[in-house]
Formats: sequence, C-alpha cells, structure tokens
Amino acid sequence: MKKPAKAAKPATARGKAAPKAARARRNDAAPALTDADRVGLFQTMIAIREFEEQVQLSYLEGLVHGTTHLCNGQEAVAAGVCKALRDDDYVTYTYRGHGHCLARGMDIEAAFAELFGRETGVCGGFGGSMHLTDMERGLIGAFGIVGAGLPVAVGAGLSAQLAAREQVSVCFFGDGATNIGAFHEAMNMAQVWKLPVVFVCENNLYGEFSHISHTTPYEDLVTRAAGYAMENVKVDGNDVEAVYEAAAVAVARARGGGGPTFIECKTYRHRGHSRTDPAKYRHPDELAAWMKRDPIPVYRARLVKRGVITDRKADAIVAKAREASKAAAARAAAAAWPATGRDMAALTFA
Repeated sequence: MKKPAKAAKPATARGKAAPKAARARRNDAAPALTDADRVGLFQTMIAIREFEEQVQLSYLEGLVHGTTHLCNGQEAVAAGVCKALRDDDYVTYTYRGHGHCLARGMDIEAAFAELFGRETGVCGGFGGSMHLTDMERGLIGAFGIVGAGLPVAVGAGLSAQLAAREQVSVCFFGDGATNIGAFHEAMNMAQVWKLPVVFVCENNLYGEFSHISHTTPYEDLVTRAAGYAMENVKVDGNDVEAVYEAAAVAVARARGGGGPTFIECKTYRHRGHSRTDPAKYRHPDELAAWMKRDPIPVYRARLVKRGVITDRKADAIVAKAREASKAAAARAAAAAWPATGRDMAALTFA
C-alpha cells in the first residue's frame, strides 16, 4: 500500500513556502519601558492633543480648507503602537490620521502647512488633512476611503517579506472598516502568506454616525481575527502602556517571521466624526463615562503617583506643546501658496 503523498507547503508569492511559525523569532514579552520612555509617551500624547486643538482653532479662523477628522481621545493608540516600531517600518492610516503622523515624527509645521494648503506642507499643500504622507518616516499613505489602507499595508508587508528586510507593516483602521470586503481579503492574504503585518483596529464604537451595535453582530472585533486563525489581542486603547506592550509583541512576532496579528484597541473619540458633526447621537452618560477615561489625564495621574514626573513637570510639558503648536501654525499660515501652473499629474498617484 502506497503511503499518502505529503501535502504541499502553502505557497507565498513567487512560489516561496510560508515561514514556519516554529522557526519564528517570537518575543512573548515587550521590552520594558524606562521612565524616560514613559515620559516620552506622555509627551507624544500631549503633542497630538495640542495639535488637534490648534487644528480646530485654525479651522475656526478660516485657515483649514475642507474638512477635518480629529483624534482627540484616541492618542494612546498612535503613541503606543508607534513606540514599538523601527524608523524603516511602514504605516498606513485613515483620514483621522494626524496623531499617527505626529507619533512617527512628522514635523508639526509641515503638517499644519499641509492642512492650510501651503507649499511648505508635507505634500506641497495638495494633500490636505486626509492625505498627510511622509515616505521618509514610513508614512506611506492616509486614505479618505474607509479601509483603503488595508490592501496597501498588505502590499508593503509582502514587499518587505520578499526582500527579506525584516520590516513590519502596520495598518491603522476603525471598527467600521471590519465590515468591508477589503478588510477580509487583506486579513486572509496576510495570514495565508504569513506576512509581517500588524492590523490595529481603533474601535471607538462608531462608524461615522452609526453605533457598532447597528452595523456589526458583536462589539469585540477580535472575533473577526479568530475567523482567520490569526493571532489577536484586545486591549484598553486608552492605556498607552497596554497598547505599547501588545504592539511590541506583535511587531516582534511579525519581524521574526511569525506572521500577522490583529490588535483591537477599545477607545473613544471625544469629538464628532468630522468638523460638521455635533455628535448628538451619543448618549450623554456614554460620553461622560468615556471622558473620565481620557487617556491623557489618566496616564498623567499614573506617572505622578509613580513619581516619574511631578505635576509641575507635566504642566510644563503641556504648556510647551501648546506653544509649539500655536507657533508652528502661525508660521505655516504665513507660508506661500503652491505655485500655479504646476504639473498636477506628477503629483498624483492612483
């Protein structure tokens, strides 16, 4: 009797076998944070919050043309995940992506200039709020279409795998994106090919104006990942250290050949979906409960209690970030408009 033929190894692009999980360099514990790291995380969250507050003021002054989608309340996700990345890693994000850009080190004056449509902006003033991009920092795309960054992140992960560069591709997206086809295609492909992709779902309970209970059969979106046999973890997205720890483990797994991870960060946006949304569809009690869990004052209190910083030092960090955002916005507003007659085709990618 003949022995049954061995099953073929699952093929990746170009016929390469998917890496074995057993061979993956996997780190089940995140590198420990120092007190300097913790202060840095606090500073990053403050910088993002003050930037967004200045964006709102600038819009009211007529400096921002078009809409804006602010991430107030979700700063811990961007700060925690980006802390775990290398400079050469890739990041895709959504139209609510100012925080991710700042957490990756984007210059705030250039970011303001982009929002104001000035030539000193990161995209020469042609991208605006929803398309902040900076290739030098691995910020390979912000997307105005829900979930559009998912297949791009998978492509970036595939390129890193084929070139054996040990880079990781991180994709930020909201809970609403888990209901579209591109999400499922991206998750399936990343898992089958064991790509170095970390999927970060910022579950703020609302897809634009709709509560998750109206669009999805469950609120714990890690269930989506289980359907693809993908490593997954649910964390408090308002706890910056918890986010960092989950991200650091996932990034190490991906970088070592262990494949993708789905991280669900439970969080909440303080403002409406966009500049014109008063968010009256949210119950006042729900809003009040989440405001008590604001990641910035909660983390500040923790650091003060631990003796990592003093209230005076924390106040100084806030004041410095506020002044920096105000000054950067003023310089950006004084910059020149893009020159007319430019070849727009050379600046357009599709």
